[in-house]
Amino acid sequence: MRVHVGETFSETLTMTPEEAKAFSRAARDFNPLHLDEGAAAASRYGKLIVSGTQMAAHLMALTATHFTARGEAVGLDFSLRFHKPVYADEIVTLSWEVVEVNPTAAGREVVDLKGRVLNQKGEVAVAATGRIMVAEKL
Repeated sequence: MRVHVGETFSETLTMTPEEAKAFSRAARDFNPLHLDEGAAAASRYGKLIVSGTQMAAHLMALTATHFTARGEAVGLDFSLRFHKPVYADEIVTLSWEVVEVNPTAAGREVVDLKGRVLNQKGEVAVAATGRIMVAEKL
């Protein structure tokens, strides 16, 4: 498979209130900050924010999409730290960088990643680490 330290990949997403609400409901996250414009407007955020679960899902999905284009991949561990809200009406950029690759005896690679979500101001909204295992397609 040959994953290399320093390899990077990213995508830009346009968040919408409709998608934020739909995701929140599907994840059974009924926090009014994700669903109720009035409650969100009255909060310290001033408007709807995206569920942290949604940002986590997008970040993890990006690793799967990237690595399964050339082999098999499964997530082993992900950790996220939320620094700023992601608003339900902004454009964000998700990115990952490979920081370590360790081959296994079975011919697979355990890949350590550092990720982040930047808001449209270029500020880090979410910082992440991840570990996945990748292998050649059978």
